[in-house]
Amino acid sequence: MFFSNSFYIALIIFAAGTVYKIFTWFRFRVGPESEGITTFTRIFSAVKGIIKTLASRKLFTVIKVFLLDGVFQFRILRESFSRWLMHIFIFVGFMLLLLMHALGESVTSNLFPGYYATLNPFWFLRDLFGAMVIIGIIMAIYRRFIRKHTDFTSHFQDIYTIIIITVILVSGILLSGIKITSHAIYQDMADEYMDFATDEELNALESYWVKNFGVVPPHAVEILDPIILDTGKELHDMSCAECHSRPQSAPLSYGMSRLVSPIATILDRLPITTILWYIHYLACLIGLAYLPFSKMFHIFTGPLSLMANAVMDEKSDPANIATRQALELDACTHCGVCTQNCSMRTVFETIPNLNIFPSEKINAIKSLASGKALDDVKFRALQEGVFLCTNCRRCTVVCPVGINLQDMWFNVREKLIAQGPPEFYTLSPLSFYRALMRVPLAGEKSSQPTQHAMDAIAEMFPFKKESEKPVLLTPSAGEGIGDDQRDIEGKELSTDAQTFAYCFGCETCTTVCPVVANYENAEQILGLLPHQIMHCLALGMRDATLGTPMLWNCLTCYQCQEQCPQGVRVTDVFYELKNLAIQKKMKKSLQTKERS
Repeated sequence: MFFSNSFYIALIIFAAGTVYKIFTWFRFRVGPESEGITTFTRIFSAVKGIIKTLASRKLFTVIKVFLLDGVFQFRILRESFSRWLMHIFIFVGFMLLLLMHALGESVTSNLFPGYYATLNPFWFLRDLFGAMVIIGIIMAIYRRFIRKHTDFTSHFQDIYTIIIITVILVSGILLSGIKITSHAIYQDMADEYMDFATDEELNALESYWVKNFGVVPPHAVEILDPIILDTGKELHDMSCAECHSRPQSAPLSYGMSRLVSPIATILDRLPITTILWYIHYLACLIGLAYLPFSKMFHIFTGPLSLMANAVMDEKSDPANIATRQALELDACTHCGVCTQNCSMRTVFETIPNLNIFPSEKINAIKSLASGKALDDVKFRALQEGVFLCTNCRRCTVVCPVGINLQDMWFNVREKLIAQGPPEFYTLSPLSFYRALMRVPLAGEKSSQPTQHAMDAIAEMFPFKKESEKPVLLTPSAGEGIGDDQRDIEGKELSTDAQTFAYCFGCETCTTVCPVVANYENAEQILGLLPHQIMHCLALGMRDATLGTPMLWNCLTCYQCQEQCPQGVRVTDVFYELKNLAIQKKMKKSLQTKERS
């Protein structure tokens, strides 16, 4: 009664967890565009979109994607045969084991009236499916913990998934093997079904089972007399053959029975089968109850993500896009394929921020989407991680569950810079993708983060104007100018950047600069022109150059550097000056926060 009730309790937890997860898909907000869309609107839009899809030709696309990429996982096969084989072994093996064994009484017995767990082909198939899962788990362990990449990390969910499946499989195989050798279990069966037999017949049946079924008796048994064995076979065919096949046909169970046979009589005196049954049953219940909250939930969300992305595009209803992105957070399997193909993963060697890796951003994004407040450290780490992205789309292309990661990074990036401190990566070429996305960002929203970052720089390194002409700050007026040569933690410009000393003021860099050419009154708008920045550096007035708009409006086209007759690396100088300005600003902000 207790275990029957516990199964229903686990089933109720699973159902409640699944309903909760589905609800979060309509509540979580990944990007800023979903902020104004209510949960009810998203549910209504999803229902309308599903009905519309089912009534259109897109239904065939959904079926095709479900079968090819969801069930047979051809999307993984296109990337790696070994990974595909691992997933097929675990997914197909576990699902068939679930349907044929765990749900055998309610599924298999209805499909096959003659079903018994110890009868072939069911016993053989159970071991075959179990062997598939074990092989897949071994491949997963090898890939994750032995042949892992340096930029690959394992979370609790990854380890839990492997452990819970291993416990279920190992306990089940061990229990089956010990049952084969158990004389006590055999005796209980004989007492129940052979009460009509004489003692001689019972001894004959026992001899037959010891010889052919692997039972290990606690006493000597005659197994060589052909007459006794023939009598035992007749009794077996009459009473046992309907529900018991020879265990040799179940290689895992029989192999385990041969391993434990030397200590079978000892195990038979212990409640080991009861303990193993408890472990196996409880592991199944825990796995079922925790499934909606674990990584294994992707067996449902993965195909849903694949199908949703197959029929949706950027023109889809914004409410459905917001829902799809929340669903994708649960679809992630943390397989690390996106990280292995990431163009920016080598940056981790210089900037040890795990959020640079695509596969590591998902958990932080999930917390952000749920409305949880991230502390300053986690917030800045995620902000930096989503900006250190080249938008090459390689992560999206290789994702085995079809998550549109590039769109997710873009939406999270916009949400973070809208509610966080100035993001200086918007001043770098890494923000080029944002410039291309000005239409969906409605123009003004596109320029606000960049202006916010530039204002923060200007606040620390201001320019004073007199009569509409920029005037360089004096050391007394500018902040930190007296510390020019020390900069951040004693950093100096690199050898390439120090080529400003070769400048003799020919103004070639200014003449070829497209930014300067864009303005009639360039000096008033840009503050310092390129050759003037080189001149300031030669005078030791480095901080005076950090706030000039010219520095931050540079297109990094390298025209100035290519045309300089003296070989001054003007663009490289600009790069390093910008980095120094940002470091100074961030260091000052940190010191101000610590004092407060």
